Amino acid sequence: MTQNTPLSARPVRLPTRVEQRVLSAEELKVHGVSAARAAAQCRDGGPWQQPLPGVFVLHPGPPTGEERLRSALLYAGRRRGAAETGDGEGMVTGLAALALHGFSAAPPLDSLDRIDVLVPRTRRLRSARYAHVVRTAELPSPVRLAGLPVAPVARALADAVAGIGDASAARRLLTEAVRGGLCEPAAVVRELSRAKLLGRLHVVHAVDSLIAEGRAPAECRLYEMVRTYDLPEPLWNVSLRLPGGPHLGEVDAYWPEEAVAVELDTGAPRHSPLDGDRRRAGLDARWSGYAPEREHLEGLGITVVRLTPKRLQEAPEQQATVVRTALMAAADRAPAEYVVILPR
Repeated sequence: MTQNTPLSARPVRLPTRVEQRVLSAEELKVHGVSAARAAAQCRDGGPWQQPLPGVFVLHPGPPTGEERLRSALLYAGRRRGAAETGDGEGMVTGLAALALHGFSAAPPLDSLDRIDVLVPRTRRLRSARYAHVVRTAELPSPVRLAGLPVAPVARALADAVAGIGDASAARRLLTEAVRGGLCEPAAVVRELSRAKLLGRLHVVHAVDSLIAEGRAPAECRLYEMVRTYDLPEPLWNVSLRLPGGPHLGEVDAYWPEEAVAVELDTGAPRHSPLDGDRRRAGLDARWSGYAPEREHLEGLGITVVRLTPKRLQEAPEQQATVVRTALMAAADRAPAEYVVILPR
């Protein structure tokens, strides 16, 4: 043997309580395995592998989808003191997160070329191999799935759509979220707007489908609520205007004598059809919320009640009480300005 003859790696025996097959260099160090010894286990033909910097898979075969998830999270969590503070761990987002949430339209974990990991914007960390770093100014509260921190559905959808150029694929993901009751359309639209994705034409088309998916059942629940709980019959789906003046807005139900309007908060205000560049340019402004429209109506003495599809489904009697209270309170308010009511 000469000094140039490579030494064979001595087998590493970890405590029997260590069940994970994916460990960081810091975790191995806790168990008495130095960085040099861990690297030696990853030589050609060795028992371990190092798929990402500072992360080791303790077997030679291809990592499973779950092992790739854990290794990406460990890579994103590499920072001095992170193990002690829990800060900087990040969370799975994008298509991988949707797969964990049970989306049938998301590819299986084993087939994904990349794992998106959401980390704070202040992290100085680059993407590496299949671990794709997604930065955000504000981390959402994660949910725990398969023992891993995962972004909420709405945020994961926005991150997935950001990397999808196929309108039909984006539409399938978005509509599955609504049909399956996995999240509210309003939450998805807010995340898409925050990610500045509402200017992309294929996202526009997908969100149009999303809003339609959420509005139809919500309208049916609103009709049912009014009739089940004996509310006065309103004027349904009308447009409000000032006499000879501008358009004020469109509402789902309106009681003219009491000047009370109901809007379904399904994710976006109503809008007239646009196309081309004008359509794309106007989406962000229209879908960012409808506080100005509501404030304008209330400035004219019209009470605007906003109901969400989720609340209509879960607590219809409570929502009926909210509307009934608004109708009864009309007698104690000053008369509203006269408005023109037109069918939509």
